[in-house]
Amino acid sequence: MIQPDKVIIADDHPLFRQALLETLKAKLSTTQWLEAETVAELDKLLETTTDADLLLLDLNIPGAHGFNTLVHVRKHFPQIPVVVVSAYEDADTIAKAMEFGASGFVPKSTPVETIFAAISQVLSGGLWTPEVLNKQQVTPSKSDIAERIASLTPQQYKILMMFAEGMLNKQIAYDLSVSEATIKAHATAIFRKLNVRNRTQAVIAIGQLDLTEHEFKDELS
Repeated sequence: MIQPDKVIIADDHPLFRQALLETLKAKLSTTQWLEAETVAELDKLLETTTDADLLLLDLNIPGAHGFNTLVHVRKHFPQIPVVVVSAYEDADTIAKAMEFGASGFVPKSTPVETIFAAISQVLSGGLWTPEVLNKQQVTPSKSDIAERIASLTPQQYKILMMFAEGMLNKQIAYDLSVSEATIKAHATAIFRKLNVRNRTQAVIAIGQLDLTEHEFKDELS
């Protein structure tokens, strides 16, 4: 088995994250493990750890907004393969994750030995999905909005996610230590790339990559 140097785990469930880490550390003893509980923490890690060998990504960490984070990571960090580790298990979600660039999809109900096997296959350059997924469902036909979101710069993407959280330009400018004029300039560029006219339309646009309501209910049940 390939021993990766660095692996990032982005998951906001401490018990699951620690259980997974204990299992993987026993087999990958020389690997450096980096953890993130939110998209903001993940962004910081990716900016400083571009040489990571793998990202294990929960689709529902705070700030993720469905598949948007996956699309963003695959565009700006294409050298880092992504394995989605999620509570969702339906074939549609799995197929979409693979369509948007994931190298693997592992439901959290998967036995730990199988999770390890999936990670091993991805590290070896392969793809891995559960048997429930009909391989014919995995197609390369990315949606138009995914392509548009992927075209955003990291800073534009960060601001768009702040729009989605309902933050005002003044708040965003303060958090990013820039002027409001800079935020407005970024907003204009974001709207142009997404082919929308305002914030509301931009948030509606990225909502197309949200996880569907029935899938969200499944996670809560």
